Order: sequence, then structure tokens, then C-alpha cells
Amino acid sequence: MTTEALGAAVEELLRPVTGTALSGGTGGAAALEPLVREVLGALADGAARRGGPVAAASPADLAGGVADTFGAARGTEALGRLTELLAHGSADPADPACAAHLHCPPLAVAVAADLAVSALNPSQDSWDQAPAATVLETLLLEEMAGLVGYDPAEAAGVLTSGGTESNLMGLMLARDRVLGAATGRQIELTGVPRAGAGVGLGSAAGARPRILASAAAHFSVQRAAALLGLGEDAVIPVAVDSQLRMRTGALTAALERCVERGQLPVAIVATAGTTDTGAIDPLRECAELAARYGAWLHVDAAYGGGALLSDRLAPLLDGIELADSVSLDWHKLGWQPAAAGIFLVRKSETYASLARRAVYLNPADDEEAGYPSLLGLSLRTTRRADAFKIAVTLRTLGREGLGRLVDACHELAVAGARAVAAHPRLELHGQAGAGEPVLTAFLFRYVPAASGGAAASGGASADADAVRADEVNAALRRRLLREGGAVVGRTELPGEGPGRVRLKLTLLNPHTTVREVERLLDAVVAAGAAEEGA
Repeated sequence: MTTEALGAAVEELLRPVTGTALSGGTGGAAALEPLVREVLGALADGAARRGGPVAAASPADLAGGVADTFGAARGTEALGRLTELLAHGSADPADPACAAHLHCPPLAVAVAADLAVSALNPSQDSWDQAPAATVLETLLLEEMAGLVGYDPAEAAGVLTSGGTESNLMGLMLARDRVLGAATGRQIELTGVPRAGAGVGLGSAAGARPRILASAAAHFSVQRAAALLGLGEDAVIPVAVDSQLRMRTGALTAALERCVERGQLPVAIVATAGTTDTGAIDPLRECAELAARYGAWLHVDAAYGGGALLSDRLAPLLDGIELADSVSLDWHKLGWQPAAAGIFLVRKSETYASLARRAVYLNPADDEEAGYPSLLGLSLRTTRRADAFKIAVTLRTLGREGLGRLVDACHELAVAGARAVAAHPRLELHGQAGAGEPVLTAFLFRYVPAASGGAAASGGASADADAVRADEVNAALRRRLLREGGAVVGRTELPGEGPGRVRLKLTLLNPHTTVREVERLLDAVVAAGAAEEGA
């Protein structure tokens, strides 16, 4: 077959197929324009049909509707119908009554920037797939290093899928550096030695590695320990205070016990912004203890890192600049579409165990000729240019503009917590200082009429009241979801026994008003009363 005939055959294959236009090239923008208009219209229609923070439906009813539309949507109508379906069936974090999770409403400018990335589809694993994006990510990370307090010339980092990946990277480097130094081995090559296998290599060589993290730390710490071959049991939970902050004395005692038992403290994980209350561990004290015991300090600031944008709240993270590594998530207090995670290390040489050479992606002679590679900075190969939307947002709003958003959400949380404290049927979980939330989240519960709250009598009656309070709070949250009235978080306080269920508001919409938060709390009370009467 001739070249001309092959070309004609390819054209014939594509002619009857709709939707084959590409988003790149000189014609990409023209191909996208009508489709983007259709998507925007469908988003508006879906949101109007939803009419609130979440669709009023049971999980089964919603699943049935999704299946029906998915099965029926075909051809040119698929984009519009499925987009409207997605909008109708989504929990909308831009709605003031959607306040359950660290699930932010993204800024329109960030979404528009993300569209450009999707259209061009650069991949960050080699320079020749992402020339400009490679430089932009490098420049953005230098700014982020400076924001944390690192020397940008000495630090290194990468964009990640979020805190879970960033925490895994921090603990992997901790394992490789600390355990490697203790055993004289390259752990990334030889693996984690079994306990006792290092006899003759030093007193710490055969010690079992340990990771110390607060009892309120993110579950990804245990998951990372499992993935790294250390085992979830390697993570020692450290006691927290009433504000869910790690107790410095408890951390000191745990480190001393490790040494007494011949165990090796590989890492301390300090949390800057727990998912439930936004609690921030004593970072400077954690850094001092890590240095004393030769452990790596990783700070999980996936949530609390946003405080660095605010002049008012940044002092809460005093000492973060002493950490060996840091996790930040700008899809939380940064108003970016997911994913927008950042992982940073204070010293670039500590990244050594991640270095990789793939001849088809970053050959040495290319790098010597001035073509840089980010491959050895990430656990992933193919990787979106997620730095672009953050870069656009920073250049559009600046740190000051983003800091105003952080402050607005913090003030909203303070007002919400005060409204809870003043309500006779709501009980606020103790907050730092004068009852104010640390960041933008707080815990509370509805107090059933039969309970009497904190003044309940002891014995079996108090246990029964605590069980009832847990049941009512869990059920009222599901009622709000089922009726489409609100999306409220639910968690449990540390400890044992009944009475630990709490509701949670995480306020990340800076345009929400205090009155809207009060109406949300009124809806919680009404749902609680309805459950009591059910």
C-alpha cells in the first residue's frame, strides 16, 4: 500500500468517529471553545438541579440515577449529560453548608490555569515533555522553600498528589538516611535489615526502627511505615493534650524508652494542622528532640501549611524551618483544584536515595548539555504540571491576597465556635486559648434532651446517655446528607467507650458569612431534634 493510500485509510477510520478533535496544536483552542461552553452550561444546570450542598437522595437512589444516565449518554450528548450528572451528584465545597472536610472550593483562576495544563498535557518526567513547566516547577519550589524558612539554594522538593504521598517520601528519606547511617548500608538497595542482623556493624545496626507521631497524626504515617517495610507497628503513638497537640514530655519519654529497649528512632512526625481540630504540635521542641536523638524530623503541614500565607497565623508554625522535610497541600488552605501537594527537604543532598537515571528520559549527556530533569525528585514517572495553577494563583493574588483568604476563614471558624458555645443544645469541644479554633476547623456535638451534656450523672445512666448522644449525632449527620441540607463532618475523640462522637465544621470558603454558618448550625439542631423524635 502506498503512503497516500495509508493516509487515506487513516482519514477514513476517523471520519465517522465523533469527538476526535485534539486540544493541542494551533487548532486546539478552537476545538475546545464550544466544548468548554457546553461544560459550563451543564455545570450551571447540574448545580441548579442539585439546589444545595449535596443532592437530596439516599446513596442507593443516587447510584441508580448515575447508572441510568451513564448507560443512556451516547455520542455528542455524552459530555453535557455526564457533566450535568457530575455537578448534580457532587458535594459542592463552594456551598456554605458544605463544611465537612479539608475539601476546598477552588479559585476560578486556578481552575482556568488547570484547564491550560489539561489541554497541553505536559508530563514532568522529562524536559522534552515539559520544557517551560520544568522551569516553572523549579521556580515555584524555590518560593515555597523560602516560605517555609528554608534556604532556597540548599533545599529541594517536588509536586505531589498530596499529604499521603509527601509523608511517604519524608519517611522514606528518613529510613534511608538514619537507618543507612546506623547500618552502613544503602537501605534503598539492600532493604531493611531484620532485627539483630546488624551485629558487628554498630550498636544501633540491628535495632528495630521506630517512628514517633502523635496519637492524632494522619493515618498515612502508618500506611507509609507499612509500605516502607517497617511495619505499622513501628509507629509509636505519642500522647496528646486536650487540644490534640503532641505532649513534649510524652515524646521525650517515648524516645527514652526506644533507647532503653535498643530501638532506633528513625523519625519524628510532627503535625501542623490535624484534620479534626487543626492542632499544631510544638514544632521547635520536636526539632530539638529529633536533633538530640539523631532522628529525622518530618512536619506534616498539609493543612496547617496554609497558615504560612497569613501574617497573623504564620507564628503558629514557629520551628517548621528546622524540619528535615515538610508536607504542604495547596488543595486545602490554598484553594487549588486537587492535586496540589508539595514536598520539601531542607538539604538537597538528603534526596540522594531517590535519584534515578532512565536513559530514555534523563540521559546523563542531556543533563550535562543543560537539559534538566525532575525524574529523580518524585516517586512518580508520568506527572501533571500541577505547579502551574499554583504559580498562576500566587502571581495573581500574591501571598498577601491568599493570606486574606486564610484570615477570613479563620475568623469565620472563630465566629462559628462562639455560636456553638452560646447555643443551649450544642457543646463545643475545648479549643486553644480563649475558646478559638487554631485554624479553620472545630469539633462540637448536639446534646440530646435526655443527656444533660457534661453535667450528666455517673454510672450506667451516664453511659446510656453517652451512647444515645453518639447515636443521635451520627444519625443527624446522615439525615442532613439524605435531605440534601448540609455536609457536616463526623469524627471521634481519642480514647475508649461511648460519648466520643463529634461533629466537625471545616470552613474553607472565604465568601461564607457568619449568618450562613449560624444557619448551618440551626440545621444541625433541627436534624438532631428530628432524630430524637424519630
